[in-house]
Amino acid sequence: MMDKTKEPMLRVGILTANEIVFTLPVLYRMVGTWCSGVVTCCRFVKGEQRVVADGRKIRWEGTSYETLRFDPMAPEDYFELHDVVIGKQFHWERRENQRFPGFLDFISKEEGQVTAVNVVPLETYLSSVISSEMSATASPALLKAHAIISRSWLVNLLEASEWPDNDPSKGMHEDENERIRWYERDAHAGYDVCADDHCQRYQGITRVVGDQARQAVEETRGMVLVHGGRVCDARFSKCCGGALEEFNTCWANRLPSYLQAKRDLPASLENHPLPDLTREVEAEKWIRSSPEAFCHTTDAAILAQVLNDYDRETTDFFRWQVSYTQDELAALVRERSGVDFGGIVDLRPLTRGRSGRISRLEIVGTLRTMVIGKELEIRRTLSSSHLYSSAFVVDKEQVEEGQLPSRFVLTGAGWGHGVGLCQIGAAVMGEQGYTYEEILAHYYPNTLITQRYQ
Repeated sequence: MMDKTKEPMLRVGILTANEIVFTLPVLYRMVGTWCSGVVTCCRFVKGEQRVVADGRKIRWEGTSYETLRFDPMAPEDYFELHDVVIGKQFHWERRENQRFPGFLDFISKEEGQVTAVNVVPLETYLSSVISSEMSATASPALLKAHAIISRSWLVNLLEASEWPDNDPSKGMHEDENERIRWYERDAHAGYDVCADDHCQRYQGITRVVGDQARQAVEETRGMVLVHGGRVCDARFSKCCGGALEEFNTCWANRLPSYLQAKRDLPASLENHPLPDLTREVEAEKWIRSSPEAFCHTTDAAILAQVLNDYDRETTDFFRWQVSYTQDELAALVRERSGVDFGGIVDLRPLTRGRSGRISRLEIVGTLRTMVIGKELEIRRTLSSSHLYSSAFVVDKEQVEEGQLPSRFVLTGAGWGHGVGLCQIGAAVMGEQGYTYEEILAHYYPNTLITQRYQ
């Protein structure tokens, strides 16, 4: 059981490959184990290094190890990993060299693959996350709010294994007619979180950790959101599209009361309730409209607080549209799902969450019909990277009697799952003078801010 009065150490999975190249600019101490945890080598090294998968072991300088660690000699030391993938499977995916503080571990959890793991104090990690997720121009209120939710999400993750009712995979199933799956943070073996958007975007000290981000982390040190005696699973996404979603639309079938479906509007506008977007007719009206919301902004200065340069390659996300020809969609679905549907006859929403996001979608083909879900599985199947969200409606063009549709047009709302804090909405709130406490109360009602450790 973890000591809840002390700052945790995190294991962050950075890169998995058959071969990993890295640079140690200064002396690091190498510690390797051969079997059963027996230390077989301990010496000091620096310069460019290379590790290669050797079955289920890690080969370095002609010797294979079960585990391999490089320890820094001073707190300011850093290592550099080459060709780190960022934005994995997103439209802006790319590789870059990245620098990290702390310890460097190499593990091998599957045949022919090595994973580089950064072991770092939670607060050091957070300073980088806030700088990666937010811009240095972000308001202090936004930075503090994000520091608290990022810390809460992490502590919740570390403590969740102690809860008897924790079963993140409950409800998943797959057969020839239906595939219902989701992608949870427990998908990592050998480390706590990954460094990309699947968990929280972490790029070490590759980009300058801004003084404002560092100050926000320091001034909120150890502070977390709590509900019912537990640290909150504080999810967040880029843009809710005007309506927040419930947890069970995207992940396991549970409904934390602090992750509510509601409009992304000030409390003073309570006379504008959220329509029943689980109903197809209401969802269609909502998605085709442009409702008022905190996150409904095109202000470049505000968007720059939340979106990095590669994120700003996308500008239409509050409301968006993508189009596929029949051949494009049939090939895409076949490639992404591994199922040959033949020609695509229809895409039918069967179940929507309260933000209008589809959690069960029926794909009707000439060869077979299948239901897929949940939210992210749908987004992955209908895009070569990730569809912006699963809150969309479908238009079929040039439909003739006895003929397949020639084109499918998807019109959608928001960017991401829409659960919890909406980053763009929170940025707008910060610019409008809301405090970090008010931002958190809006996106996570019924919660308290407490200090978990000093």
